Amino acid sequence: MLCTRLTNARFLTMDPDHPVAHDLGIWRGRIVGLDEAVTSLPAHEVIDLQGATVLPGFIDAHVHLAWTGFKEKTPSIAGRTGIDEVLAVVEEAVTRKGSPGAWVSIAGYDQRALGRHLTAAELDTVSHGHKVFMLHDSGHGCVVNTAVLDLLPVGTPHDSGFLAEGAMGAARALRLPYSQDELAQAIGRAARTCLAEGVTACAEAGIGGTLFGHSPVELGAYQLASEKGLLPLRVQLMVSADRLRPVAAHEADGIPRALDLGLRTGFGGDRLSVGALKIYTDGGMMARTAALGSPYEGLDHSGQLQDDPDVLADTIVDGHLAGWQLAVHAIGDRAADVALDALERAQRLRPRPGARHRVEHAGLIRPDQLPRFARLGVSAVVQPNFLRYFGDDYAAIMGEERAPWLYRGRAFLDHGITLVGSSDRPVTDGSPLRAIQFMVERASESGRLIGPDEGITVDEALRAYTVAGAFACHWEDSLGSLTPGKLADLVVLGDDPRRIDMSRIGDIEVVTTYVDGRESGKSAS
Repeated sequence: MLCTRLTNARFLTMDPDHPVAHDLGIWRGRIVGLDEAVTSLPAHEVIDLQGATVLPGFIDAHVHLAWTGFKEKTPSIAGRTGIDEVLAVVEEAVTRKGSPGAWVSIAGYDQRALGRHLTAAELDTVSHGHKVFMLHDSGHGCVVNTAVLDLLPVGTPHDSGFLAEGAMGAARALRLPYSQDELAQAIGRAARTCLAEGVTACAEAGIGGTLFGHSPVELGAYQLASEKGLLPLRVQLMVSADRLRPVAAHEADGIPRALDLGLRTGFGGDRLSVGALKIYTDGGMMARTAALGSPYEGLDHSGQLQDDPDVLADTIVDGHLAGWQLAVHAIGDRAADVALDALERAQRLRPRPGARHRVEHAGLIRPDQLPRFARLGVSAVVQPNFLRYFGDDYAAIMGEERAPWLYRGRAFLDHGITLVGSSDRPVTDGSPLRAIQFMVERASESGRLIGPDEGITVDEALRAYTVAGAFACHWEDSLGSLTPGKLADLVVLGDDPRRIDMSRIGDIEVVTTYVDGRESGKSAS
């Protein structure tokens, strides 16, 4: 007897051997058959989906769950465009804090909305003895007040209180880590938000590191969230390369640096597992720290690498030698050169054709870099909603020649490069459907077309959030398509994205999701 049979729906399976179905059978959390194979079988529960469209659950291959959960509960200046407005929000948050000398966190900072960066001196006027930390929306910088600057190591670079990249990490290091329980609650909040948008599996993009780490025992917080029933979807954890340390392993292993006990990609189960090693090579376009081959339009600099190129390359090579899948953050084309050079060197030293290394973001990729991606078998994990919401700004700072190279779609696919969809939540909107719409029409919110030749088909965009996401996370045997034998993770939609006007795809209702064959919010039968 089946546990559940879902019927009267249009199942878009993403499986070329059986692309569309009307019935789907579930037994013990797995798909056991489609259509005639299950239609006549008895089932504990038969659910009429009333003509809905069903897809494999969306896979978001690059998110920040803990950060998302904390941001939801943090005072925010998002939408404020005046310095006085911002300072009023800060002062209100400081007043509520009460404890003298306490840290006060503020979210939603983006200098573009204000026309310039805030300064420490301005924050001082409303700090009242507290330590103020205002995180940039990109995650690649922050503004702090003088009380924080006075605690930083001598020589920490800043621009009137704005700290970028490693300097921001120095400020974060001054604070006590979050408790595992605080982290678990934040992770749970973010996971529920993901699920509501149709995401049933995701890759957490970096735990334990200087830039985004929240605790030296952060992995344990995810275990705690799972144990407490706060993790309603599947999560794969990328580990920051900061955690690598020299090890005295046997010389035959050829492992110069590793995580304790040799932990690496693949450890864990189908609900919580260790994924790629996360390596940062540059910053972000919002903060103007993505490393470009030539300067930003209107600025006299071209961003920055996170470290000396040789140091970054050695980390990439050591991670490869230690058996990790690598997720290399590279937004600018100069950073992509560093990543590709190092990955090529790593594969020469120890060929691992099945490593499935990834470049996270791949925000600005020159035409000459595309064949190198393909030759190395590197996936491009992109965030289409960056251009949906920030595309006008990004196109302006790249200029006419480079703007068409932003967050490519068609060029990756035409070169045989695996194109993977993701959000980088909470940097911007996490909705896969809105991202899919952008991938097809390439239009920002203002209607500006950005690299229209990079547009792809709806089927290709859906694949980026299902089949390709599963491949990038080594989940293809269990997720990504509605195929008998795979886990029953599904998203039920109010309309078929392949049958409506592309301008409406982002507004399709997410009716419900199923994980392990159970509807979200419901317990096992």
